Amino acid sequence: MPQPLARIVDELKREPSRTGSIIITVFGDAIVPRGGSVWLGTLLEFFKSLDIDGNVVRTAMSRLAADGWLERNRVGRNSFYRLNKKGRQTFDTATKHIYDPPPSDWTGRFELLLIGNAEDRDTAREALKNAGFGSPLPGVWVAPSGVPVPDEAAHAIRLEVSAEDDSGRRLLSESWPLERTADAYLKFMTTFEPLHGWITKGEALTDADAFTARVLLIHHYRRVVLRDPLLPAPLLPQDWPGRAARKLCGEIYRGLLLPSEQWLDEHATNEDGPLPKPNGAVARRFEGA
Repeated sequence: MPQPLARIVDELKREPSRTGSIIITVFGDAIVPRGGSVWLGTLLEFFKSLDIDGNVVRTAMSRLAADGWLERNRVGRNSFYRLNKKGRQTFDTATKHIYDPPPSDWTGRFELLLIGNAEDRDTAREALKNAGFGSPLPGVWVAPSGVPVPDEAAHAIRLEVSAEDDSGRRLLSESWPLERTADAYLKFMTTFEPLHGWITKGEALTDADAFTARVLLIHHYRRVVLRDPLLPAPLLPQDWPGRAARKLCGEIYRGLLLPSEQWLDEHATNEDGPLPKPNGAVARRFEGA
């Protein structure tokens, strides 16, 4: 394993266990575009590269299934998993946020959601955060107009507000921790710039290392970008690091795509055998980055 990738893996080992989150990344980034189902043994082989024990992976898979993210299909003694409806809907929304360019048609308007019931607020909180909404006050959520409202907040009172005046801009500053998000983008770039340099110089990566690097790249980037409301450029600081982070992520991703897909071709299986080829959307990820 090349040193830049080994360093990223070592940093991951020093963090609290994120096995469940990495599993979701694998499904959303690599398995869904190839039909959606994968053999547990394929996942266990991948997690060996991260030195994560198979029992830890099995426990995480069982927990994700119990929490409504995955469903299991047994064929003989083999188990196959896919995202269920909840997991697929969540990642369909996240996919646009992660891979698509930020929206450019700024209208000057914001979506404002009012959720009065405390139980409804608890149910909707994580879904709204993942959809790009910020919260200036308990029960109040805001996002650029046009951002899809998740099903968990379907009963909220919906209003539109302007962000052109000082009050609207103050609303923005109190709704999102932009300084914290900027710091997270800078940390992401610091972590992955050595790997970018390795790829740019044409240094060799095995197919297995390329797949490991791709999953960890999206795992780290997803953790930042899903907390970023992707505000229109006129509302962001001129030196906003989100733009540079997306460019870096896109360049690394394109450099890893071919060998990582070759690893999937040779090692990943579902109930019918080798996974089908990925859909065309994968090649268009990070366009313009």
